[in-house]
Amino acid sequence: MEIIGFQIPLWALLLGGLLIVVVAWKLIKFAIKLLVVLLIFFGLLIGLDMLGVFQYIQNLMITWF
Repeated sequence: MEIIGFQIPLWALLLGGLLIVVVAWKLIKFAIKLLVVLLIFFGLLIGLDMLGVFQYIQNLMITWF
């Protein structure tokens, strides 16, 4: 197969394509894991805010200082 004037064997193209697919899959898996961790973290923050934990801490700090 000829690409941009260079003769490239088919096995090299298949190997390169496979490498790109593997790297892309690992990147997508990492992004999904990061998204899940961030969703859990922000969900926890929202839950603590709904319970009034931050307001309680803020009131404690005001009375101490």
